[in-house]
Amino acid sequence: MPVLTRLIPSPVVVDIRRGAMDDLAGLLADQRISSSGKLAIAISDGSGRALKERLAPVLPGADWYPVADGTIDSAVKLADGIKGNRYDAVVGLGGGKIIDVAKYAAARVGLPMVAVATNLSHDGLCSPVATLDNDNGRGSYGVPTPIAVVIDLDVIREAPARYVRSGIGDAVSNISCVADWELAHEVNGEEIDGLAAAMARQAGEAVLRHPGGVGDDAFLKVLAEGLVLTGISMSVAGDSRPASGACHEINHAFDLLYPQRAASHGEQVGLGACFAMHLRGARQESLLMASILRRHGLPVLPEEIGFSVDEFVKAVDYAPQTRPGRFTVLEHLNLSTDQIRDAYADYATTISS
Repeated sequence: MPVLTRLIPSPVVVDIRRGAMDDLAGLLADQRISSSGKLAIAISDGSGRALKERLAPVLPGADWYPVADGTIDSAVKLADGIKGNRYDAVVGLGGGKIIDVAKYAAARVGLPMVAVATNLSHDGLCSPVATLDNDNGRGSYGVPTPIAVVIDLDVIREAPARYVRSGIGDAVSNISCVADWELAHEVNGEEIDGLAAAMARQAGEAVLRHPGGVGDDAFLKVLAEGLVLTGISMSVAGDSRPASGACHEINHAFDLLYPQRAASHGEQVGLGACFAMHLRGARQESLLMASILRRHGLPVLPEEIGFSVDEFVKAVDYAPQTRPGRFTVLEHLNLSTDQIRDAYADYATTISS
């Protein structure tokens, strides 16, 4: 009987360690991604300049492209600048916005993309999705998975701790996202990819249960690995389902309803995940998640990120409209505004006791 396998889209190399950025040229040559060193490197218009000064001497064949923001216009502008220059690859050197712009631009011109992350704020650094602002708010665009991912723990330590905390919230939220996916399978017969679900859930569990903190190299490595695995899980599934559930709907609602006041992605999805776990009756899991997020300095109540209870209730009520067709515990329960308010009061009492 033949053995059937499938090809999993994933990076050729993932390098997570201290000093990894200094070996970037050698890694790209050894992996035959760029033996000539002819690279288009996207950087932020601010902090990216310091990284350029550090890497330019060891990457003499590279051209540097400052990126103003994380918009579709910036991504198209980058692609237009790269086109026709015979580069070996596009490198996104920076945080999530720069990496997403570089992903989209590389896909547009048909070049492989290398993600060199300077912070761990969310799971987009290795995902097959570029999230970019556009005239209608924010859109998600399908792109190839990066061919390589480089995460220098020394560089990660230099970034503000809030970026690491945001990544923690995003990774831990996977547990709630997979629970939503399983709920959709049980109730509506939605197909679930067991491998993608396992990868996303275990990435979240590894971060949730690690005893370290934001200043600990061992913890930072587990967090970085978890975010990479989450990105690969989305490639395996073919969409964002393993890492996007009710918690992300709540996050999108915050962004749309309160665009000038929204907190970080990881803070909002972490809070949303705790509440979603409570809604599905997994109170012990919700309590554990809340206690771990608190230990890392993340919010678990809306007032901790500057929102009133009424504003949170409004966001939860609006959340299902942000992802039409996606089935989560919010769509399943279909709570009225008063029921959401009552559920939140019970949640707040539970995690505060």
